[in-house]
Amino acid sequence: MVGVYLSGTGNTKHCIQKFLTALDSDARCIPIEEKKSIDAIRKNEEIVLAYPTQFSNVPFMVRDFVIQHKDVWKGKKIFLITTMGAFSGDGTGCLARVLKRYGAIILGGMQIRMPDAVCDSKLLKKSLEENRRIIHEADRKIEKATSTIKQAGKYPQEGLSFPAHLAGLFGQRLWFYHKTTGYSKKLKISDDCTGCGLCASICPMENLHIQNGKAVNLEKCTMCYRCISSCPQKAITLLGKEVIEQCRYEKYV
Repeated sequence: MVGVYLSGTGNTKHCIQKFLTALDSDARCIPIEEKKSIDAIRKNEEIVLAYPTQFSNVPFMVRDFVIQHKDVWKGKKIFLITTMGAFSGDGTGCLARVLKRYGAIILGGMQIRMPDAVCDSKLLKKSLEENRRIIHEADRKIEKATSTIKQAGKYPQEGLSFPAHLAGLFGQRLWFYHKTTGYSKKLKISDDCTGCGLCASICPMENLHIQNGKAVNLEKCTMCYRCISSCPQKAITLLGKEVIEQCRYEKYV
C-alpha cells in the first residue's frame, strides 16, 4: 500500500499519514509533485489518493495527474481521502468517476473536515480552540474508519453515491465551476514581496519564479494555498484581497 497526496497547508498530509499508519506501518506517503509518486503507484496494488476539495471538485493538478498517467490505473485498488473546510458533496466521487474510466477499482472514500485553508477569506475562519476540536474529531473519525477496515474489511463510502453527486453538483460545483476547470490565473503578488524565493521553492506546480527581485505568477496555480500560507510578507493572495490568517496544520496542534 502507498499513499499519494496533494497538501497545501498540511491538513491532507496529516490525514493520509494517520490513515496509512493505522493500516500499514510500512506504507509510504509521497507528495503528488514528486517524480517517484507515479513509480510507487506502478509498484503497488492498493493506493490511497488524498487531496483537498475545492468547491466540491478535485484540484486540477490532481485530475491532470490521473489523466496524464491513465495507463497505470487499470486493476489498481484505490481509496480516496478528501479534506474540506465545510462542505464536500462528492469530492471523492469526482475523482472516482475518472479513475473508473481507466479501470481502477474504488475501495471507498472518506471526506474529512479540517481547519479552513483559505487564507484570504474571513468566511470559514475559526478560533484556535475550534480548529483544535475539528482536528480532534477528524482524528477520531480516521481511527474509527481504520478500525472498521482492519476488523471487518469494510471501507467508508463517503461522497461516492448518487445523492452525494447531486449535493456536490447543485450545492457548489455548478455555481463555482469556472474556478476549478483549469489552473487558476488569479494568483496575485503585491509590492510587499521581497523576492525571498520561498514560494517558488515550495509550489507543487513550479508556478512561481523570482524575476527582478519579485515573485512572478506563471498562471498555472492549483489553488493549494501553500505559498499564501507560508509567505513571510503575506504578499500573495488568490480568492481575496488580503491575507486574513495564514493557515497551517502545525498551528493547531
